[in-house]
Amino acid sequence: MPVLDINWNTLNALTGSDLKRETFRVLQAASFAIQSTDADDPSLLEVVPRLADLLDRHHEELLSYRPLVSSLARSTGLWNYIETEFADETDALVAEAVTAPELGGVTFHREQIKALDSLLAGRNLILSAPTSFGKSLLIDALLSTERYRRVAIVLPTIALLDEFRRRFRERFSEKFKLVMHQSETAADEPTIFLGTQERLIYREDLGNLDLTVVDEFYKLDPDRRDERSITLNAAVYRLLKKSKQFFFLGPNIDKISAAPGSSWEFEFLATRFSTVAVETLDLQGVSDKHERLIEEIGEDKNWPALVFISSPGRANKLAIELSEKMAVAEETSGFAIWLKHNIGANNFLSLAVYYGFGVHHGRIPRAIAAQMVRLFNQGRLPILLCTSTLIEGVNTAAKTVMIYDKKINRDSYDFFTYSNIKGRAGRLGQHHVGQVMVFNEIPEHTELEVSPTLFSEDDELPDEYIVHIDKPDRSKRSDDRFRYYRDMLGLEGDELKLASSIGLETAISIKEQVIRSLEKSDKLIWANWPRWPEILEVCDVFCSQQKVGPFGAFNTRQLATLIDRLRKATSLKSFLLDQDQSYKGQPENRDNIFKFLRACEYGLPQNFALVELFVRQSSPQADYSLFLGSIGSWFQPEILKELDEEGVPIQISQAFYVDGDTKTNLRNRLHEAIYNPKAALSEFEREWLQQAL
Repeated sequence: MPVLDINWNTLNALTGSDLKRETFRVLQAASFAIQSTDADDPSLLEVVPRLADLLDRHHEELLSYRPLVSSLARSTGLWNYIETEFADETDALVAEAVTAPELGGVTFHREQIKALDSLLAGRNLILSAPTSFGKSLLIDALLSTERYRRVAIVLPTIALLDEFRRRFRERFSEKFKLVMHQSETAADEPTIFLGTQERLIYREDLGNLDLTVVDEFYKLDPDRRDERSITLNAAVYRLLKKSKQFFFLGPNIDKISAAPGSSWEFEFLATRFSTVAVETLDLQGVSDKHERLIEEIGEDKNWPALVFISSPGRANKLAIELSEKMAVAEETSGFAIWLKHNIGANNFLSLAVYYGFGVHHGRIPRAIAAQMVRLFNQGRLPILLCTSTLIEGVNTAAKTVMIYDKKINRDSYDFFTYSNIKGRAGRLGQHHVGQVMVFNEIPEHTELEVSPTLFSEDDELPDEYIVHIDKPDRSKRSDDRFRYYRDMLGLEGDELKLASSIGLETAISIKEQVIRSLEKSDKLIWANWPRWPEILEVCDVFCSQQKVGPFGAFNTRQLATLIDRLRKATSLKSFLLDQDQSYKGQPENRDNIFKFLRACEYGLPQNFALVELFVRQSSPQADYSLFLGSIGSWFQPEILKELDEEGVPIQISQAFYVDGDTKTNLRNRLHEAIYNPKAALSEFEREWLQQAL
């Protein structure tokens, strides 16, 4: 019986002697296949997790088969499936040899060991492996060896930063200092620098690095249409110049393109090795896809389920519809009440969560999004409606993934993105067999070649990247381009790099607009806190060259008003509640206010800073520094914003903040409040703080 012909549903339905006989046949067929099949073949590898699932379902009946499954796990290299309690001596010894007690008894599989061997030999490694491979565990394994004193880890999202921070704090707090925020600095001590590219690129305390890790490295390729690609390449270039070794991780990449004679040498390990099996249900032929989606969401056998939607607006709209049609949870009222009281009674999120539907996309505030994932992983929020932001590394315990849309925003996704979304189904130790429901045509299987900008030929380098390259690394042509933009903008060093983050040609146009504005009035010449007309003038200047929509507003007057109201608000909670009351648009777009808050963190500060640079070229008395130092933290104390990124919402921490607090003092006060019955906290907030802190 060929391995690919196994009907697992039929097998799972059997009992007694029929079950034992057919299970033995599967084991026999798999054993024969090992002799003739590629050891990395997914159809062979998936037999082990499927058998593990079968044994869990029929524990008593198939107890005697556990040693056989462990032997099969050893032969396929899935050593993490060897059950030492039941395995024979040889298999148990293999499992024990690749188990790391210092990581809580984690057992590695064959391909993880292969990757570790290369890294521990001091070689640079680029690893491409499926989502369920366990790539991040390799980072922990390297850190546990104590060979690396200073390590920089580049992650694509702040949500992922917090996930890594929690894991590292639990495992390595006594060995390394963890540095994640700009307010934190490192001396000459073992240090892990965690950051997005935007944060790491300007750090001055990195020193000499032993290792640089880049997660989701495919984003280095500008063809992936990620607007942060240039900054990522520039940040990684800077880190690699300081680093002895690098390790890039990512899923489903077939080739790496590097220019001949590139100074960056590396090994490339591409593997299809997966630790879970995935069952795909093709629903593209269903006549009423929407009705079928609602039906599948309501089936508890599919829970916990991720539902992939193309855009935040569509995800919000579906959340509203689902909350009007059904309830799938009973343990989320505490979170729903909190959302109602802290972001607004009219916001759809409160009602959606009350009925068991979480929402996760780029607009959702980070502490709230982290709580959504936490409740989902605990099984208390059975459905999580998400966009592509959740495929960028955040760990979820999803049994089922429903891929309802076939686009990301307006562009059809390719096979690479489809594979990444599909890879979220199943999780080792929880759901050995994941399920994927596909409602549209699966993209054609094509090989993906990643071409990082920093590995490219000089003639192919974009101008925005060139301004980050050290002079010895620039060719004559690149140096000519560098000097052109330096002279046109009148900027040097970090100032020129700031302009590149917005776009050099855009920056030239903004400079011209600043000159025109200064010829008409002095509204751009201000210091300390600007008035509303002055804020509006700055917004008019930079939005004359860019769309205002990405900043979370419909026009510059609204943008200036939002900035002014946020600055004058007594608290973030009061600001959000006021906006909730005054909003007149479509219900699914109520979270545009969160889009504005994200723009205050990144986007608006860069544009205001660039305008200031150009204004100061003729009017040095202009000084936006106080404003620039506050907008990124929503005009709140910086430590409140940092705690928000670590999972503690500002709405809670602000009530306990005392002027002059350090983060340590505030964290201690919050921790004490958890156990103080007189503290002004609901039971849900106590639980939230306990999990976050």
